[in-house]
Amino acid sequence: MELSFWEQQLPFEYPFTISNGRTKTHQHSLMVRLSLGNWAGFGEAPAIVYYNVTVEGMIAQLEKHRKVIEKFALIDPERFWHFLHHLFPNDPFLVCALDMAGWDLWGQMKKQPLHQLWNTEWTTTSNQGANNVPPICDYTLGIDPIEKMVQKMEAHPWPIYKVKVGTEYDIEMITSLRKHTDKPIRVDANAGWTTEEALLKIPALANLGVELVEQPLAKDNWEGMEQLKKQNVLPLFADESCVFEKDVAICANYFDGINIKLTKCSGLTPALRMIKEASTLNLKVMMGSMNESVIGSAAIAQFLPQLDYVDMDGPLLMTELNGVGLNYSFENNNGCIEPLMHYGLGVQYRPPFVK
Repeated sequence: MELSFWEQQLPFEYPFTISNGRTKTHQHSLMVRLSLGNWAGFGEAPAIVYYNVTVEGMIAQLEKHRKVIEKFALIDPERFWHFLHHLFPNDPFLVCALDMAGWDLWGQMKKQPLHQLWNTEWTTTSNQGANNVPPICDYTLGIDPIEKMVQKMEAHPWPIYKVKVGTEYDIEMITSLRKHTDKPIRVDANAGWTTEEALLKIPALANLGVELVEQPLAKDNWEGMEQLKKQNVLPLFADESCVFEKDVAICANYFDGINIKLTKCSGLTPALRMIKEASTLNLKVMMGSMNESVIGSAAIAQFLPQLDYVDMDGPLLMTELNGVGLNYSFENNNGCIEPLMHYGLGVQYRPPFVK
């Protein structure tokens, strides 16, 4: 194989802020390409400050290990992941980018989109949750003054909203947003609440028609999560608490579902195993994004027939794209992702362009 890699920066339409005041205006990412003959597979890993992941660090590792990666014989994507996992034991984001490219390349060699390689079918009916019908993608509203959040919602009509919370005005925020839409609202605290805050806010949010709460407490606040689980007001989903495969069984005791991030768990290969384990533990499965572009979002989309919820709106939040073929249906604002039937990831890479 031949390995290529480069950095990418794509701008957000609005500055993107989550709890604890973490704001970004661009998504800085590593892009990789694995080529073999006429085939080329692409992968992506975003830089995330609070995970100490930088593009510069990932590029340094690739430059150091380029030759051994290029010598690997791709005869099974799972074997490739195990090879990468041992080569980069402390770099799950980097492993994910290469694992993604490997699966993309493998799907093209086998002339199948990944969801078909995984023996899942993608129907086009829009009834969420029935017979492998993919869930509807949400649209995320980052933290802003309430007036600005209302403006963003009105500028982007969408069938489901995910709202970042973790402020002193969370309830006022959702109250104001609810006056402007009757669509489902999900909230994501990004570990930004104390136990006492969560015990008060979750019932209030339930009264405002909120659908679920993602990562209300710090990732290791198990005592607090036990209290929230006993309160049993809204479904609770783990994000920061569920990073790797070993976390799934632990989270089953404290949450109703898990949010799998491909980059954090180290790729598509372990994500497949996590979904299988979650189903045996009666956990609902969401797959979320780290603001990936078209390439990384297409990888998430290939899992859609296996998911209960999905948050893959990175391309919706950006003003530039880096690929074609990933289409969010705007007909009646239904938010469905059109089936990806091209081989591999199902999309074609293009240098960043204004959408």
